[in-house]
Amino acid sequence: MGKLVDGEWVVAPERGHDEQGFDAWIGGGDGDSDYEYPAEPNRYHLYISRACPWAHRTALTRRLKGLEDVISIDVVDPVRRNDGWEFTPTKDNCTPDSVNGFEYLREVYTQADPAYTGRVTVPVLYDTERDTIVNNESADIARILDDAFDEYATRDIDLYPTQKQEEIDAIIEQIHDDINVGVYKAGFADTQEEYETAVRHLFDALEQWDSVLGERRFLAGDELTLADVFLFPTLYRFDAVYHTHFKCNLKRLVDFENLWPYAREIYQLPGVQATCNIDHVKAHYYRSHEDINPTGFVPVGPAADWSAPHNRARLGDSTAITLAADQ
Repeated sequence: MGKLVDGEWVVAPERGHDEQGFDAWIGGGDGDSDYEYPAEPNRYHLYISRACPWAHRTALTRRLKGLEDVISIDVVDPVRRNDGWEFTPTKDNCTPDSVNGFEYLREVYTQADPAYTGRVTVPVLYDTERDTIVNNESADIARILDDAFDEYATRDIDLYPTQKQEEIDAIIEQIHDDINVGVYKAGFADTQEEYETAVRHLFDALEQWDSVLGERRFLAGDELTLADVFLFPTLYRFDAVYHTHFKCNLKRLVDFENLWPYAREIYQLPGVQATCNIDHVKAHYYRSHEDINPTGFVPVGPAADWSAPHNRARLGDSTAITLAADQ
C-alpha cells in the first residue's frame, strides 16, 4: 500500500475510506461550452475496482441509468499491494488501461497532476479529451452521472429527484457515517473498546433501517434513489467480508427481516448483477489487508441465494423500477 507525495510513490499504511483529491464537476449536455467539463458522450471514462464499495456505487449508477455506451470503464486488479491499484488484464474480469495504457492507476493521477500528494483511489472519472481527472469522489461521480448525463441515458430513471434531494442527502449522510464507514471503524479499530463501540453503533443503525424498510420499499419512499445505491454495496459485502473479516458479527445480513429482501430486490434489478463480483470483493479484503488476515486465505463461503424472491412489491408499486425493467 502507499500514496503519492509530490508525485512520487511512497509505501505507507492505507486504511479505510480515502480522501478526495479532484472535485471538478460536469454539467450541461451537447458539449455546452458554459461548463469547463461539458457532458458529452464517449468523452469520459471511469476507472473502478469491482472490489471497492465506493467504486461500486458509480458502476451501479452507470448501469441503472443505461450509460454503458456513453461512459467507458476499466477495472483494476482487486488485490492492492505496495504498488497500489494495478491493471492486470490477464486476470479474470480485469481490464487493461484502455485509455492510456498505464500499468498502475497512480500514473493516471500523476498525469493529471505531476506534483499530486495524496492517496490513489477508485473510482476516478477521467476526461479523455483533456487527459485529466475530473473527480475522484464516489458520491460526486454518482450525482454527475445521474444528472449531467441524463439526456444520454437509455433508462428513464431519476435517482436524485429535485423535490427529494434534501431528504436523500440526509439519509446518505446518516448511512455513510453509521454504516458505510461504520464497518471500517470496526474493522480498523485500534483497541477493544473502539471495536466494541463501533460494532454496537453499526448494528444500532442496521436495526433502525431494517425497521424503516418494513414500512417503506426503499430508503426514501417508493422509488429507488441514490440513497439505496449508496447503501447496497455495503450490504452486498456484509456477510462475505464485514461479518468475518471486520468482526461485525452480531448478525448476518441474511438474519435481518427486511434488509436482506431489500438487498435482494436491488440485486435483481436489470444490470445490477453485472456490477457485482464477489470473487473480486473477497480477494481484495482477505489478500490486501495483511495486518488483519496475514495468511491471505480467502473464505470459501458464505453461500447466499441472491436470486430468491424478495416479495417487496407488497410495500407499493415503484414506477422507477418498472421503467428500468422495461428497457
